[in-house]
Amino acid sequence: MVQISRFAALRPEPALASRIAAVPYDVVSTEEAKEEIEKNPLSFLRVSRSDAELPDISSHDARVYARARENFDQMIADGRLLRDSSPGMYVYRIEQGDDHFIGLCSCLEVQDYAENRIKRHELTRYDKEEDRTCHIDAVNAHNGPVVLLFRDTENISRYLEALAGDGQEPISDVRTLQGFRHRVYRVTDEKTLSDLEARFARIPSLYIADGHHRAKSAVNVAERRKAEGRFTEGAGKFMGVIFAENRVRVHGYSRLVTDLGPFTPEGFLEALRRLFTVAPCPDVNTGGYHIPPRIPDADSRHVIHMYLEHQWYECSCPTDRMADPISSLDVEILQKRVLEKLLLIRDPRADPRLQYLGGARPLSDLTERVDSGEFRVAFSMQPVKVSAVLSIADAGGIMPPKSTWFEPKLLSGLTIHPID
Repeated sequence: MVQISRFAALRPEPALASRIAAVPYDVVSTEEAKEEIEKNPLSFLRVSRSDAELPDISSHDARVYARARENFDQMIADGRLLRDSSPGMYVYRIEQGDDHFIGLCSCLEVQDYAENRIKRHELTRYDKEEDRTCHIDAVNAHNGPVVLLFRDTENISRYLEALAGDGQEPISDVRTLQGFRHRVYRVTDEKTLSDLEARFARIPSLYIADGHHRAKSAVNVAERRKAEGRFTEGAGKFMGVIFAENRVRVHGYSRLVTDLGPFTPEGFLEALRRLFTVAPCPDVNTGGYHIPPRIPDADSRHVIHMYLEHQWYECSCPTDRMADPISSLDVEILQKRVLEKLLLIRDPRADPRLQYLGGARPLSDLTERVDSGEFRVAFSMQPVKVSAVLSIADAGGIMPPKSTWFEPKLLSGLTIHPID
């Protein structure tokens, strides 16, 4: 059973929340972060992406992490970030039109991660894991929440709805340019907090949806501080926002490759035709997030969309009913048959020729980066079902890196867990 706990968050002064709140560190490039900071010097990207302020040195340089700590401390000293006077929990609500998501922000135990009560379904990338480890250790806080899922056998979502319903006053209320409204509600009532703790104590497992690197990095910081004699109770916990598994949405995660290895474009297409049925896709809506399958029997086939030489293609092949859950994934088919076998990308966690782009980005982001010559080919993936993700995690399976892009995406800086 999992353990959740209260914490006294650092959070924005309410009048500044909309200016401080920032997109997650890993959904913007250094250049995009730099542009946002120039437009809004109060942005929390000055902490989460301090490399944008030091463009002439490596993003992994110790000076980058020192700058993050300096900016963070200054926000506290200026009164832009305030510390709650007592521990509590926080209900996080996101709305866009008729869609809404609701989750509980609390602290989670590093030990539950180590003993697999907090389950993961993806491997982390070494460079990103080390980056966040150094960042958390330097800033002395978890400032980007891990997003987790649970099977809601305790009617917790309905309970949270009551805690963040009409008549309740949020401590933060932020509207984004994309049309999302993020509201955070503080929970301090002793009976309510104890009830939440008791309900989650009957939940056997949590599942990381978004934030594998943040979670593993929090574990790394705890281990590092134990080894160095700097361990505190706060270092044994990390911050998460927990959603019922039927209250989230999943997109595919796109791949971009810098070159075609030994192939010409014509040769690569010919090699693909020996593995898939390949058909051109005219009139693709590049403002959308993914391309709906165009074949009539899509449920019984793997479907991958590829952009090469100014043209979209649909690549499909039959599914194997006897395959294990990992081998049944489209991303695994792409990795094994195309990236590894044809393009010789054998380590999807570290090969610099392979880059990823989150699924909640328009397809035009892929086409523009290929058309510019920055990349040679792009692959757009179909979403994975949430039930498949949880089943794979239960079985101890590990999906290829960046197999899923979960919504909602939470803003950074609205709740921060200091490692006291």
